[in-house]
Amino acid sequence: MQLMLVAISIPVSITEMRYCLLITFCAFALTPAGQAEPSPDLSEQIAIIQAVGTEGMGNREAAAAFQKLSQEKPTSLLPLLRAVESSNAIARNWLRSAIEVIAERATAAGHPLPLNALRDFLSDREQSPEARRLTFELMLAIDRDATEGMIPSFIDDPSNELRRDAVAQILGKAKKQLADSDEAAAKTYQIALDAARDVDQIQEIAKAFTEMGLELDLPRHFGFLTNWKVVGPFHNLERAGFAEKFAPEENFKLDATYTGKESEVAWQPLSTSDPYGKVDLNKPYGKLKEVTAYAYHEFDSEKNQEVELRLGCKNAWKLWLNGELIFGRDEYHRGQRIDQYKMPVKLQKGSNSILLKLCQNEQKQDWTVQWEFQLRVCDSTGAAILATNRPDANSSQ
Repeated sequence: MQLMLVAISIPVSITEMRYCLLITFCAFALTPAGQAEPSPDLSEQIAIIQAVGTEGMGNREAAAAFQKLSQEKPTSLLPLLRAVESSNAIARNWLRSAIEVIAERATAAGHPLPLNALRDFLSDREQSPEARRLTFELMLAIDRDATEGMIPSFIDDPSNELRRDAVAQILGKAKKQLADSDEAAAKTYQIALDAARDVDQIQEIAKAFTEMGLELDLPRHFGFLTNWKVVGPFHNLERAGFAEKFAPEENFKLDATYTGKESEVAWQPLSTSDPYGKVDLNKPYGKLKEVTAYAYHEFDSEKNQEVELRLGCKNAWKLWLNGELIFGRDEYHRGQRIDQYKMPVKLQKGSNSILLKLCQNEQKQDWTVQWEFQLRVCDSTGAAILATNRPDANSSQ
């Protein structure tokens, strides 16, 4: 009895694609070896996978290429892993599945995987973080003890996927120390904090600091901007405010007075002490609806540098850096979280102006009351980049 693959359904979602990959592999694996097509050129099949696009473009060809890649030898793992870096998100999913199938087939057949080559790839920090994480998981299946022994070296890794494991080990050590010495535990938690990039781990550390009676400046650690100038409210009738260019967009002056929604408005200071940098526009203006406001911050950079502006906001917004529109979202109340939007930008040495436009709509349900945002400046790993003009934690400015 044999199972032959006659047709392949085109996946339209990640879940369906994984199902399709599984069916495809099973069908091919059960086909007699004598009827399988000859092994194709590896780079050609990778190129077919990398050509896949959105809305099903190239999926049929990618599925056929996946079948062929699934029959490759373990020596093909390294070229496939290297291909992840230059692939789009959909192609990466195909490549990851092919890598996993090849490794599973080899392991089931008792064929060795190239452990030394995989270790070298994992140690190369220039490779794709996603591919390095997958390599780490493959190595765990080969030699768990030796692979876990590499985890401490990930403490400063540019890949957050690997760094997280190193931080988790340190957190485990700190928890054990709590039973004997808060002082020793605090030092270990500080090491974890300096290395941590994931919000949940930082929150765990912050909770431990609080329970030990220690202070932790979370806004500074994250790089949240806490001191702003704001002006408003302007109108947002029928949600038209997002597109309309109000005076601060065309005639920006901190000493200017503008015609607002109901009266003359001027810039005023607004600061926040929220540990996660949330700036609440309801505080100066009240819980208004169908309104627009602007927030301004001046960030002094010690040098020309590439950074990320990371915003969390559940209202419609636009952001300008040094007068250039960076990005915007015209949607409302779809949730807010830290690092919700990541915008790579270049800061110039010296002063940099950050202008935010924030629109509140007409909805009146309790969950639509929030009119707020949180913005931080960091590097690509999430480590805070602080302005040279940032006030001290105890400053009232």
